[in-house]
Amino acid sequence: MNNVTKMKIGKPVSEVFEAFVDPAKIGNFWFTSSSERWEQGKTITLSYDEYDARGDIKIMEIKENQKIVFQWGADGEGHEVTITIAESGISESIVEVTEEGFNENEQNWIRQLVDNKEGWVYMLTCLKGYLEYGVQLRASLIK
Repeated sequence: MNNVTKMKIGKPVSEVFEAFVDPAKIGNFWFTSSSERWEQGKTITLSYDEYDARGDIKIMEIKENQKIVFQWGADGEGHEVTITIAESGISESIVEVTEEGFNENEQNWIRQLVDNKEGWVYMLTCLKGYLEYGVQLRASLIK
């Protein structure tokens, strides 16, 4: 079972890609910090200071300005996330996030899908605000 979320960002694919992989930029729209530049084969520690949370992701695949694939969650049982970035006209990109690994046999799996979708829509909205308007919306969502 997977969840797909898409959004158009009014910036070239290279700027969108760098926002994800550059530790100096990711804190402007998603996590507070990233331990290092995202590269294939690396394990990256992400911090969310507002929620006193930390977690590791394993970068499975990177195609510059096109695709990022990582796994997060419990060793071997986590979800796989694929972020694709495609050109859409002059200085526009379509960012698509697909998260796989949901188990429809788990209790509350529908709630998990809804929460997951909400999180990706929020992250992409923060990315759009940061790249297009220079505003930081991150860490504003209250649950």
